[in-house]
Amino acid sequence: MIEVHGLRRSYGRGRIPAVREVSFAVGRGEVFGLIGPDGAGKTSTIQILAGILRPDAGHVRVAGLDVIRNPEAVKAVIGYMPQGLGLNLYDSLTVEENIEFFRDLRRVDAERYRGNRERLLDMTRLGPFLDRAAGKLSGGMRQKLALICTLIHLPDVLLLDEPTTGVDPISRRDFWSIIHTLVASRAVTVLLTTSYMDEAERCHRVSLMHEGALIASGPPEELAGSLAGRLFALRAAHPDDVLAAVPRIPTVQSATIAGGEVRVLVGDGGDDLARALAAAGLSDVPLTPVPATLEDVFVHHLTRGPRPFAAASGMLLAGAEPAGNGEVVTAPAIVADQLTCQFDSFTAVAGVSLEIRRGEILGLLGPNGAGKTTFIRMLCGLQTPTAGTATVAGYDVRRARDDLRGHVGYMSQRFSLYRDQTVLENMTLAAGLYGIPRAMRRRRVEAVLASLGLDPLADRLPRALPLGLRQRLALACAILHEPRVLFLDEPTAGVDPLARRQFWDLVHLLAHQHGVAVLMSTHYMDEATHCDRLGFMHEGRLIAVGPPDELTRRAEKDGGPMVTVDAPDFARAFMLLRERVSGVMLYGRRIRWQSLQPESDIPQAREWLAAAGLDARVETQRLSMEDTFVSVLRAAGLSHG
Repeated sequence: MIEVHGLRRSYGRGRIPAVREVSFAVGRGEVFGLIGPDGAGKTSTIQILAGILRPDAGHVRVAGLDVIRNPEAVKAVIGYMPQGLGLNLYDSLTVEENIEFFRDLRRVDAERYRGNRERLLDMTRLGPFLDRAAGKLSGGMRQKLALICTLIHLPDVLLLDEPTTGVDPISRRDFWSIIHTLVASRAVTVLLTTSYMDEAERCHRVSLMHEGALIASGPPEELAGSLAGRLFALRAAHPDDVLAAVPRIPTVQSATIAGGEVRVLVGDGGDDLARALAAAGLSDVPLTPVPATLEDVFVHHLTRGPRPFAAASGMLLAGAEPAGNGEVVTAPAIVADQLTCQFDSFTAVAGVSLEIRRGEILGLLGPNGAGKTTFIRMLCGLQTPTAGTATVAGYDVRRARDDLRGHVGYMSQRFSLYRDQTVLENMTLAAGLYGIPRAMRRRRVEAVLASLGLDPLADRLPRALPLGLRQRLALACAILHEPRVLFLDEPTAGVDPLARRQFWDLVHLLAHQHGVAVLMSTHYMDEATHCDRLGFMHEGRLIAVGPPDELTRRAEKDGGPMVTVDAPDFARAFMLLRERVSGVMLYGRRIRWQSLQPESDIPQAREWLAAAGLDARVETQRLSMEDTFVSVLRAAGLSHG
């Protein structure tokens, strides 16, 4: 259904390449994902396929039509959703009016329209909201309405550009359920782009994309399986000591701290790693083989030999008191009590109470609009609370706002430094704003630049740097004055996996070796493993707090584990099970549902499938962090799914 060969596209006078010799093919009834960070070339590729953008070279066919020679003909047989929350909608029109507009645009006959409209409204659960203006819908509801408008003419090919970015986990799951149901029932072909590595597991096949080129392709499970036996988790009392030792081992290809363990990818079976750890006095650290993720695969293809690690880069906070070999200090650095913020009649944060200790990393997980940014801004002294109290680094956020700012570092969602000043000029300006004495500024700026590996870039403009390096510069400015508390608001959004790992190594070093309290927000569920504790936020409320493993165990106790079904004829198996089991979802080629009674559900599912002549493997697995989040919401009565 989709054939791409030798695709190239460049931009600007300097002809900066965005797409480099890209080739792939997608079959009927297949979900194919282009996976990669912002700037990888995904949107340019999908816009060429949609007939919106002309390539510089290459051949493209969609549903048998030559896209380059006849782009208008292609537009009639595809459904295309652009990047952005409901970007193809008209905010002043109601849900029903938007659907009617796209019906007229696509010239769908009355009988076909009626049946398709009712089916799509039922699948998206938007029937009760037909009279609501699109501009007043939540992000998840906007995306589901955008999907209805994209599907109203029943296209055979769907092109979806980052369709779930900024969507809450419940709506994200709904969205994928709709897509997979269409694939199973109508053999629709889907090509989508995403920057979420965990989302790739929902695709039948993926291509990992970086700097305009495809660096690896195949089914997600095969790509992850290619690293089998080479990825180890090393759990130690002081993970930073382990991370400092591994760069000296020739067979180590990558390593990163993830919570209380170090994940190490090696080129052999781990023998050299075990010997080197023993020689470093770390013989008591066990090597546990763990399954690889697609992020591990991405990093493996980008890494050429051991990279420099944050733990080897010296003292970042020269004047700070170390927390003591990774041990968490018990004194609270942040105390919030019933902190509330209202904007007119809208409550952005509703009575949140939370404590964070020195040397601890706490992650706030939740969708856009959950209240994460507003909560952080109140703790920084940038937003006045409506009610409640909070102290940060010993300062009252209401009464001592000016004093507080000298003791906290803040990194906002968007890059907020001066793009027309060099890296060094931005750092020097930040040093002056933070009141660092003139005699110390140059030495302090140079030390932080060297520690973060930014010194070779001192004379470069930020706008010429990759996103990952810009984020590292923003972090450098945030820690220049040696703050006791660090706030990071979605710091890795759109950053490539390798740069994201390097960023997290630095954050772990700041927290666990220098005693900095870190509060960060994210909508990446897989970043949970980097945090000591997590706080789940939803609609302004803090609904659960605890270590990641504890939250997952609690969710499994309340709602059970995940039952998974692997069947060669997955579409037929899914259509059979969805009629008999509540909450069944397709997840790529696997079928999943959370079960309170797996001991009875598993044999029953096997019996049903066998009676239908379907060969299948049925078993249980642990909840993912997204599963955990959804399960916690459901237990709190906040989920309609």
